[in-house]
Amino acid sequence: MTSIDRIMEDFAFLDDWEDRYRYVIELGKALPELAEDKRSAENKVRGCASQVWLVTHAGEGQDPVLTFEGDSDAHIVRGLVAIVLAAYSGKPASEVAALDALELFGKLGLMEHLSSQRANGLRSMVERIRAEAKAHGA
Repeated sequence: MTSIDRIMEDFAFLDDWEDRYRYVIELGKALPELAEDKRSAENKVRGCASQVWLVTHAGEGQDPVLTFEGDSDAHIVRGLVAIVLAAYSGKPASEVAALDALELFGKLGLMEHLSSQRANGLRSMVERIRAEAKAHGA
C-alpha cells in the first residue's frame, strides 16, 4: 500500500484535476481486493452512496496499533478508500482518533471536487474509523 506521504508528494506534482482523478482511480486499482466473506452487512459503511466495506484489526495493549482493510464497488471510491487507509492504517488508536482525514482531503484539493454524496460517504468512512479507534481504547 502507498504511504500517505507518498500520496501527498504525488498530488503536489499533479496540477490538473483530471490527472488527480486518474491517480485516485489508480490508487483504487492497487488496493487489495477484500475477501468475499468480509463484504458483510456488519462491515458495510453506512452513509455511502456506493457500497463500501471496512474491516478493523487491532493489536494488543492500551493503545493498540490499528490496521484497516477496505473496498468499494466504485472505482473512484476505491481510490478514496485507499487514501483513507493510507492515512489511518498502522497507527496507534490514539493517533487514529485524533487525525481528521477530511482535513487531509482538503489539503489534497479533493473535497472541492467530490459530489456531496461522495463527500458524505467519505465523512462516514472517517467517522467509522475514528469511532473504531475510540472503541479500542483511544
